[in-house]
Amino acid sequence: MTRRLLASNLRRVLNPAVTPSPKPFSSPTSQQNPLSHSHLFSWQLKPHRNIFFSTYKLSRGQIIAQPRDALPMGRHLTRGARLSSFSLQRRSGPSPRQIRSSKRRFWSYQILTPEGVILLLIGANAAVFILWRTEDPSFMRKHFILSLDNFKSGRLHTLITNAFSHIKLDHIISNMLGLYFFGIQIAELFGPKFLLKLYLGGALSGSIFYLIERVFLVPSDQDQGWNNSRTPALGASAAVNAIVLLQVFLFPKSLIRLYMFIPVPAALMGAVWIATDLQRVFKGRDNVAGSAHLGGAFVAALVWVRIRKQI
Repeated sequence: MTRRLLASNLRRVLNPAVTPSPKPFSSPTSQQNPLSHSHLFSWQLKPHRNIFFSTYKLSRGQIIAQPRDALPMGRHLTRGARLSSFSLQRRSGPSPRQIRSSKRRFWSYQILTPEGVILLLIGANAAVFILWRTEDPSFMRKHFILSLDNFKSGRLHTLITNAFSHIKLDHIISNMLGLYFFGIQIAELFGPKFLLKLYLGGALSGSIFYLIERVFLVPSDQDQGWNNSRTPALGASAAVNAIVLLQVFLFPKSLIRLYMFIPVPAALMGAVWIATDLQRVFKGRDNVAGSAHLGGAFVAALVWVRIRKQI
């Protein structure tokens, strides 16, 4: 009875010109009155079906019909709340944590490529090169130069930082050219992480070899007024030497263009480089730290032996 009264009242509001019908509902197509609002329904309502009406401003003829058995009210409200929450989240945009995570993924992807790691190393060397012209020289000598004084003072970070330090322009240009042309091939063969580890390993080994030379091989120079503990070393030569000589050991029959013009067999060039560095060590008092170069060569030899065992 209640259902019939509700249906009758709704028909009077929506279409007051139509005489009430004994049927609880009438099909939208059966209404011929042009003032009928039954076309607002999204589907044809079947008679004697359990219908749930949710009305809003009924006087304006706005009505929403949903089957109660198809979509219960509790589920309807829950789904509506979820959709509203989802919509609000989308409008608010990504959170700061998501932005930071996205940036980290982007930079890690850019760096972990052969070109990316090469540019990273070159950029670090260039930054320290600029610091030599902008910062306090005493600060730079304490933190970006390798010497016995710095090592004894506990500044162990100079074992690595000196490999990014250059004062002269020709020094950094020659090292960065070697790093780019030889490093790009090593990174493409073994990956960018391998190249980064090889660079740091060559730098650390070169620093250790240099300190050993200062302590054991040239102590007599102090008697001649040469302060051995303050003799500095800096530059990426040891790290670059490890990269260059590893490629020489891997491909001894390949041709390397010396000064980018003269083709030289890789094995011959590697032998000449090592012999020249040995001569510098035994000669002493050279502006070029041959012992540091030999430290880089030592790392290249160890890595080459390990690669040979895995092949």
